Amino acid sequence: MTFRRAVVTGASSGIGWATVARLVDSGWKVIGVARRADRLEQLHRETGADVRTCDVTNQADVDALAAYVAESGGADAVVSNAGGALGLATVEESSIDDWSRMYDVNVLGTKRIVSALLPVLRASIEPGRAASILGVTSIAGQVAYEKGGGYNAAKFAQRALLQALRLELAGEPIRVIDVAPGLVHTEEFSLVRLGGDQSAADAVYADVPHPLTADDIAETIVHALELPPHVNLDQITVKPVAQAAPHKLVKGELKVNA
Repeated sequence: MTFRRAVVTGASSGIGWATVARLVDSGWKVIGVARRADRLEQLHRETGADVRTCDVTNQADVDALAAYVAESGGADAVVSNAGGALGLATVEESSIDDWSRMYDVNVLGTKRIVSALLPVLRASIEPGRAASILGVTSIAGQVAYEKGGGYNAAKFAQRALLQALRLELAGEPIRVIDVAPGLVHTEEFSLVRLGGDQSAADAVYADVPHPLTADDIAETIVHALELPPHVNLDQITVKPVAQAAPHKLVKGELKVNA
């Protein structure tokens, strides 16, 4: 393999879509992966990226994806971005079904992708180069907050998975990178989390001075992947200046204290 090729999950919207577009603009060959075929077709039209439908909670889908990547030229980077949050309720009152779904997508989805594609990455490594596994976690995986218990638990677990994987791969030319975004204003994240309530989703970002965009995170991901092969950014935490912590978010204009 003489070109750079990446697989990006969760590519049908938000950070995944923006990451595919950024990588293509940077000269990468990209396979954008998601469940929604119509959105993937639009992604292909707009970016020229290769696309594959795949539900990361379905082992057969993931196995088929790995076979396709291997047969079509391999890959030297995997961006495990598929994930998301459901609900905003206390640990006591939140839905166990929401917790199960979040764990399956964020944690087991990452595990399935890693297990299936790691052999493909190994087979694609050329002398003097390194493969990369990059997981998109969240600051919710670093600091717990009220009414976020299910998402906190899933993202803490995903973060632990990446840390264990980095230890297990020590000695191989494979980087494990954790990108942990704070508040990112995308078209679907809060809308899905709040059950399709557009006004409630809009309120999450109202009056916040310059929340992050999907492209901000995509730029961070591409930067990490394009560093020299001996350089690994273990964990990158990216927050808007207005967000000091998950539970500390400034609204209104940022002002210098006299």
